[in-house]
Amino acid sequence: MTPDVVADLVSRIGALPGDRVVVGVAGCPGAGKSTLVAALLTALAAEHGPESVAHVPMDGFHLADVELARLGRSDRKGAPDTFDAGGYVALLRRIAAHDEDVVYAPAFERDLEQPVAGAIPVPRTARVVLTEGNYLLLDAPGWRAVPGLLDAAWFCDVDPALRHERLVARHVAFGKTPAAAAAWVAAVDGPNAALVEASRDRADLVVRVG
Repeated sequence: MTPDVVADLVSRIGALPGDRVVVGVAGCPGAGKSTLVAALLTALAAEHGPESVAHVPMDGFHLADVELARLGRSDRKGAPDTFDAGGYVALLRRIAAHDEDVVYAPAFERDLEQPVAGAIPVPRTARVVLTEGNYLLLDAPGWRAVPGLLDAAWFCDVDPALRHERLVARHVAFGKTPAAAAAWVAAVDGPNAALVEASRDRADLVVRVG
């Protein structure tokens, strides 16, 4: 992510009106959403102070493995119906309302591959709240309310080959064999990416990353 791109996006955020703005960053698995948001967080905190910005990832709303097993969805963890979309929408509404001293959001612990409740504070002082995830722009039940709760919605675009390489490497880093990682990307991440890609036209801006 080049400094010029980050500076332009920070400027766009600064131009949004209101005491609180919620900016969503969508994109396919492995597109670089978290990297982009991390760069924006650093830049915004340096410019306005760390209490002026917060980050709420959609991944905190993964259903726990025990619930995925009960529902018979463990073999496609990461698909739209393996998240608590209603919980995510409810949290965005609380954040957008900006009438609480602090709103707590869940995080997703990669080492455990599980959500952790109440892990992320969003203080009243945070004018900018960045949220990122695959399905922010998905035109599907449970997700359709998300764009209306965002002051800006951006889509991360990246070369598909690079994205595939990143995804396989990520799964290997968290314990899968290379063969199992490649199989999971083909069977699970690939179809999910197709759904996400179909939602890109709902974004206000497409950001080329990688």
